[in-house]
Amino acid sequence: MNRDEVAAILEEIGVLLELKGENPFKTRAYSTGARSLESLEEPLEKLVAENRLGELKGFGEALQSKVATLVTTGTLPYYEELKKSVPAGLLEMLRLPGVGPKKVRKLHQELGLTTVDALEAACRDGRVAALDGFGEKSQQKILEGIAFRRQFASRHRLAQALAVAEPILDALRSHPEVLRCSTAGSLRRWKEVVGDLDFVVSSKTPADILDFFVSLPGVESISGRGDTKASVILTGGIQADLRVVADSEFPFALAYFTGSKEHNIVMRQRAIARGLRLNEYGLFRSAEETRDPAKLVRCQTEDEIFRALDLEFIPPELREDLGEFVAAESASLPRLLEWTQLKGSLHNHSTWSDGRQSLEDVAARAHEIGCAYWAVTDHSKSSFQANGLDVARLRQQLQAIAAINQSYQDAGTDFRLLTGTEVDILKDGLDFPDEVLAQLEVVVASLHVPAREEAENTRRLIRAAQNPYVHMLGHPTGRLLLERDAYPVDLHAVIEACAETGTWIELNASSYRLDLDWRFWRSAARKGVRCVINCDAHRADHAGFLRLGAGIARKGWLTRDDVMNTRSLPELRQALNAKRA
Repeated sequence: MNRDEVAAILEEIGVLLELKGENPFKTRAYSTGARSLESLEEPLEKLVAENRLGELKGFGEALQSKVATLVTTGTLPYYEELKKSVPAGLLEMLRLPGVGPKKVRKLHQELGLTTVDALEAACRDGRVAALDGFGEKSQQKILEGIAFRRQFASRHRLAQALAVAEPILDALRSHPEVLRCSTAGSLRRWKEVVGDLDFVVSSKTPADILDFFVSLPGVESISGRGDTKASVILTGGIQADLRVVADSEFPFALAYFTGSKEHNIVMRQRAIARGLRLNEYGLFRSAEETRDPAKLVRCQTEDEIFRALDLEFIPPELREDLGEFVAAESASLPRLLEWTQLKGSLHNHSTWSDGRQSLEDVAARAHEIGCAYWAVTDHSKSSFQANGLDVARLRQQLQAIAAINQSYQDAGTDFRLLTGTEVDILKDGLDFPDEVLAQLEVVVASLHVPAREEAENTRRLIRAAQNPYVHMLGHPTGRLLLERDAYPVDLHAVIEACAETGTWIELNASSYRLDLDWRFWRSAARKGVRCVINCDAHRADHAGFLRLGAGIARKGWLTRDDVMNTRSLPELRQALNAKRA
C-alpha cells in the first residue's frame, strides 16, 4: 500500500473516530499523521523498512505500528473493525456540502439517521431544522446538496477517470494480440467531467482481448459481454466499455466513438453531401447505409478520414461542433498548446499557509520536474481557515524565498521561486494594500467568500482586475466539480474588464476546479485576454495538474502564445511588470 492510500486511510480513521465522539486529540492525531505522509518526499516503504516512521511529525508508537501494518500487509484490522462499527451511510452524509462530522453525529444520535435517504426525509418533514445548530437554511442547503449529488452520481472528474483509464490502456497495449488501441469518448475529448470510459482496440482475436479485459485488476463486475464488446464496472463505480474491431475498421470506430453526438452528425452529413456513407465501420461509396468492403474508402488513420471529407485533421479535444468544421475547412485550426511547453505555475501554496510542503521542498520539486520557475502565492490574512499570512509573516516569507533563490544561484542553476500572494477579494477591496502588493512578483486575486448576487460578484472581480498590482484573477467562478456550482457572475463582463486592463485569467488546473471553464477561453483569447495555467498546488503531486490544465486549455482552443506560463523567466518577468507600468 503506497503513501497516498495509507494517508487516505488515516484521514478516514480520524473521521470515523470523530463520528463516534472520541477524544478530539486522538482524532486529530490521525489527520496530523495523514498530512505528514502527504508531504513525505521519500518512499514510505523505505521508512517502514528502516524503522524510521518515528522521525515523522506526530508519529507515536501506536501510529507507527498501524502504518507499518498497512504498508507491509495492505490491511489493518483496527480500521476494518472501526468501519463496521459506524453505519456506512454516515460517511455518505459527510460528502454533502456543509455537513461535517459533528453535524452527522448529532443527526445520528438525536434523529437516528443512518442513510442519505433518511436524512432527506427528515429534512422534508422539518425534523432537521428543529435541531439545535441547524435551522431552516441549513435544512434547505442539505436538500440542495442531496439533489446536486444525485444529479452527478454517475459522473466522474477528469483526473479520476484518467487515473483509472491509463493503466487499463497500458495493459491493453502490452497484449500481444492488440494491434492498435486508444481511449475514446468524452475522456479522449478531455471533458472536465466524464461518464463511462470507452476503449477501442483492433485485433484479429477479439475473444482473447475481451477475456483479458474483463479479468484486469480493478474489475469488480461484468455488466455485459458479446463477441466484440464488453462492459465492466471498475473499483470506484466507473463503467468501462471495450470495443474490439478489425484493424481496417479501427480509425472509423475511433473517430465515431470519440466525437460528440453533434460532431458526428456533421461528419455524417458531410459524407452524404459527397455521395458517401460514414459510420463506425468505414467510409463507403454508397447512397445507402452499407458495410460492403468493395465500396470502402480505405483510410489508415483518422487524419485520412478528415481529408476524404475535405477537412484538415480536427484534434479530439475540439470535436464538439463548436466551430471546428469552419476552421478545418479553411485549414485555420490553431496549433494547440502542448503541456510540455509550460515552464511553471504561478499559483501555489506552502506550509506558510495551507500547503503541505516547505518552501525548500516546493522549490526542489519544481526544479526536479524541469520547471524554470514556480510562484509561491500563499493565502492572505482574511483566509484565516487556511492560515493566511499577515503583512509581517509575508515579509518574513520574502526573506526566506530570497535565501532559497540565492542557494540556486550559487549552485549555477537558473531556477527561481517567485514571490507572491493569493490575495482575497473582499467586499470593500483587496486584503492587502497596494504598497504591500507592489513588493511581490506575482499577485493572484481570488474571491473566496462570494455574494449571492451576480452583480456584486461581478463588481468585485472587475474592481480587482482594475487594480494595477493584480496580475490575474484566480479560479474566477469558484466552482468545485461535482460538489459545488459556480457562484453567480457575469463572466462576459469580467472578461471584457480583463481585456481592457491587461489582467490575465487563471485556468486553475486543480482536478476539482478546471476554472475558467473551457467554453469561455476561445472568446476570451479573441479579446486578447491571456491565460495562466496554474496548479494551485498544495502537495508535491499537484504539480501534475499542469498536464490536466493544458488539456483543458487545448479544449478551449488555446495556443502557446495564449498562455503566459509558456514564457521564459525573463519574458515572464517583463510581462508581469507590464501591468504595473
